[in-house]
Amino acid sequence: MAKKLFDKKCVERIGVKSMVKEDIDKYLSQLKNQWEVIEEKKINYTFKFKTFKEAISFINKVADLAESENHHPNIHILYNKIKIVLSTHSVGGLSENDFILAAKIEKIV
Repeated sequence: MAKKLFDKKCVERIGVKSMVKEDIDKYLSQLKNQWEVIEEKKINYTFKFKTFKEAISFINKVADLAESENHHPNIHILYNKIKIVLSTHSVGGLSENDFILAAKIEKIV
């Protein structure tokens, strides 16, 4: 049985080609939330919280996770809304790492 995304670890992707639409769709189907695909190069999702303090607590957990995975998202703070944007710079688009981190972020909430 194949490992679930959140059971995998992000690894260096230098020399790997970015994902094509079919692969992106396959990986999106493994996520709980409806992540938006931007030009087949990024995925993003906005998490909403009751308070600013809860949102910042979430960011701190995401930061710890990103450090442990060595894969860092762009994070946008909009009071109680946190927009996470993922892409893999070394491949110029999306890689499995982006979906691994997205799945792990979803588990934090």
